[in-house]
Amino acid sequence: MKFAMIGAGAMGLRYGILLQEAGNDVTFIDTWQPHIDKIREQGGVYVMRDHKDRHLTKIKLETPETYDDDPDMLIFFTKQMQLEDYLKRCKHFFNDRQYAFTCMNGMGHIEKLQKYFADDKIIGGTALIATVLPGPGEVDFMGKRGAGMMNMCPLNEKPDDMCYQLFNELKKAQMNPTLTNDFTGTLMTKVIFNSVINTICTMFEIPMGEFGNFKGAYQMGRQLIDEAYDICARAGIHLVSTRDEEMAALDHNTRIDMPLHYPSMYQDMIKDRPTEVDYINGYIANLGRKYHYEAATHLFVTQAVHLAEYHRQNEAKRRAAEKQRAEIESQTAQTA
Repeated sequence: MKFAMIGAGAMGLRYGILLQEAGNDVTFIDTWQPHIDKIREQGGVYVMRDHKDRHLTKIKLETPETYDDDPDMLIFFTKQMQLEDYLKRCKHFFNDRQYAFTCMNGMGHIEKLQKYFADDKIIGGTALIATVLPGPGEVDFMGKRGAGMMNMCPLNEKPDDMCYQLFNELKKAQMNPTLTNDFTGTLMTKVIFNSVINTICTMFEIPMGEFGNFKGAYQMGRQLIDEAYDICARAGIHLVSTRDEEMAALDHNTRIDMPLHYPSMYQDMIKDRPTEVDYINGYIANLGRKYHYEAATHLFVTQAVHLAEYHRQNEAKRRAAEKQRAEIESQTAQTA
């Protein structure tokens, strides 16, 4: 298959490189100039697995403005707040034949894709796969080859030949896909999962294992999960796992599968990028209001993450001011 990977960040690189290794034609499309410059300077991306075996992998890389091909499948792996801009900049190579597939975190992206693609051409998914972008031009796949799993479902819940073809290519790429039959339930189950791990680990700047091994982890996680499941029940959303199954998945992922991993929301915050908390916990809280349910815990942790962001911004300003003051004092002393 011919793929265009829209967004060459951590997850975009992992999906795209593994699909490329499985024999597919993949072109990466990105807008982060330092990343683009580094990849072109190196002649590819440096790929690691669990910080080891760093090696250069050649890839095809374009910007939205320079790409002019006709892929079978467009895979979107941008941040929620970036997607609208990417769509506007990429629309010149969209057509009615193409399919759009995404496993982005949070909710809100499907409605944006619907402005450009018909419902029967949109395939949504979720990924329980850990990957880190240490810096421009390099990516670190967390976990051994074949680690992690993913779910996928077409928006119209009627898989066609192209959907099955994508499923087979993802299987060859060892992404361990499962084809589900409930679109909204599939996506919302992952949003709820992220609403616990991503948010709490980001608030306290801790790896997943530190949360999972904390004696109060079950109570904290269960409170967020119960609120979200209560809201989904009111909204008529049928989730793909029970509350107890979701708690078991949280426990297994934090303590066993990825104890040393820092989730993507944390990675955004420490690099002073906006987090996706409004598309995860904030989305759950807003959905609750729609059905007359006040998700107090989700509202609280949404603001707690924003407070952590605000604190980091203020600390950065303070450090910059101290540095500037020290430079002025140094220059004054030299003049004297």
